[in-house]
Amino acid sequence: MKHLLSISDLTDAELAMVLDTAEEMHDVQSRSIKKLPALRGRTVVNLFFEDSTRTRSSFELAAKWLSADAINVSAKGSSASKGESMKDTLLTLDAMGVDAIIMRHAGSGSVAQAAGWVRASMVNAGDGMHEHPTQALLDAHAMLRHFRKHEMGSLEGKRVAITGDLLHSRVVRSNVLLLPRLGAHVTLVAPPTLLPSGVRSWGVEVTHDLDEVLPEVDVAMMLRVQRERMHGGYFPSEREYIAGYGLTAARLSRLKEGAVIAHPGPMNRGLEISSDAADSAGSLVLDQVSAGVAVRMSILYHLLAGNTPES
Repeated sequence: MKHLLSISDLTDAELAMVLDTAEEMHDVQSRSIKKLPALRGRTVVNLFFEDSTRTRSSFELAAKWLSADAINVSAKGSSASKGESMKDTLLTLDAMGVDAIIMRHAGSGSVAQAAGWVRASMVNAGDGMHEHPTQALLDAHAMLRHFRKHEMGSLEGKRVAITGDLLHSRVVRSNVLLLPRLGAHVTLVAPPTLLPSGVRSWGVEVTHDLDEVLPEVDVAMMLRVQRERMHGGYFPSEREYIAGYGLTAARLSRLKEGAVIAHPGPMNRGLEISSDAADSAGSLVLDQVSAGVAVRMSILYHLLAGNTPES
């Protein structure tokens, strides 16, 4: 592996390798000393042109727990705020000899473009409304750990409903590429105004009726309503959105026994998900956060541990 730009970049063997290694890395979090020497001497830069808490922090922890040096660069505190181009920012970091750049940017395809400019390994931490591959990997890892812990097998044959603002979501695109490869049956649920163009050609089921789908699912994944990307009336009111697509306390009771709830965060409590659902015994929300560090440790390990830097 040189870069991770899309779920499609991973062969089946690489996908299995990443998830298997993430399982091993997960154990590090329970140790009193959370350090492995695997990436000693390596330098990882988090270059975020958009705000983030979970993704940036988990990549930073992942790098540090593998003994790499981690540097955070945000657009607001960099020369980008003075008008420097994205390309010049990347070339500057690359000229410093960094080994990997974790990048989040509002432009779809921006990270793939950046990979053509630099020698460092590039990891897509979210590019516009395109993809967020490590989020999909951590979602799958959290689900797999849950099902294995409760002796419910793998994701093979499991039904996953992804509900919410699909139009603006990069998470849904990566999950649609990943989950069927692991054997899951995916259904997308949203009002017509929040469905991406061409979604019915994605090879998964699409519906507007959450109540019809909910009793059959093994995983109810709720996506955030991205109000910061909305410039117009995508639904009449928050009350009507909740009535049609919110995981309310009433809908929570309709989930079958053993079904779990996922949300990539951050959550709009009281909109797409109620506190009853987010804090319920079947919620994987914090498991997903924990899985994020393990998966990103695995990704950095497979990108950077192959060659030892010169002393």
